[in-house]
Amino acid sequence: MPARDLALLTEAARAAGEVALRYWKNAPKAWDKADASPVTEADLACNDLIMGILRRARPHYGWLSEETPDDTARLDTEYQFLIDPIDGTRAFIAGEKHFSHSLAVARNGEITAAVVYLPALDRLYTATKEGPALRDGQPILCSQKSLTDAPNILTSKHSLDPEHWRTTPPEFQRSFRASLAYRLCLVADGSFDGMITFMDAWEWDIAAGSLIAARAGATVSDKYGQPLRFNAPGAQSAGTFACNPALHNDLMPLVKQ
Repeated sequence: MPARDLALLTEAARAAGEVALRYWKNAPKAWDKADASPVTEADLACNDLIMGILRRARPHYGWLSEETPDDTARLDTEYQFLIDPIDGTRAFIAGEKHFSHSLAVARNGEITAAVVYLPALDRLYTATKEGPALRDGQPILCSQKSLTDAPNILTSKHSLDPEHWRTTPPEFQRSFRASLAYRLCLVADGSFDGMITFMDAWEWDIAAGSLIAARAGATVSDKYGQPLRFNAPGAQSAGTFACNPALHNDLMPLVKQ
């Protein structure tokens, strides 16, 4: 089943990429939602397309998407789709390349198939719960740097605030990408050594990337070091940490609980 789901997610992600690129750098209509996060007509068009492809093929799966009102009926389903039609909408509006489509399937709280596709780069990350993490069909592995190796970690400036750490923030290089799903994939392929967010993370942002990073050898958890679970009523996790096991072990004791 995960392999068949993966093929379906890949089909939908590539189709969404074609739609997104028609709007990208073409002044799409954009506005702020009630929570002040941006949305564009491209987000909605991609959501409609993805939902049509996936729900026609798997009508019994629950549905959770950033751009669809939440239906709590998903809580009573065995399988669910977790979708962010465009992750990194601010980057998309700015004409930057690092936006993605994040598509995943969960079964009983566990991600079983995952796709993150960056159409402007034509870069595809995939994984199933028992298969390897792949980038464009080739196996990938996370970095093996420890905290003493001056790791390069994808995170916001907010993560360096002393309020998050037991003492002073640990020393590491800091980088950033707008798409949370893409950050997890960049950890998976070893481009960066880890990613950290202390802010609550929506499930649709992290579902696909979390499995891809884990299958590439990373430890992925919330900010308290607990494993991520999905299809929760609030559809959020308490932050997200992803890096190789040694670096994860270095960081967690430093986090203020």
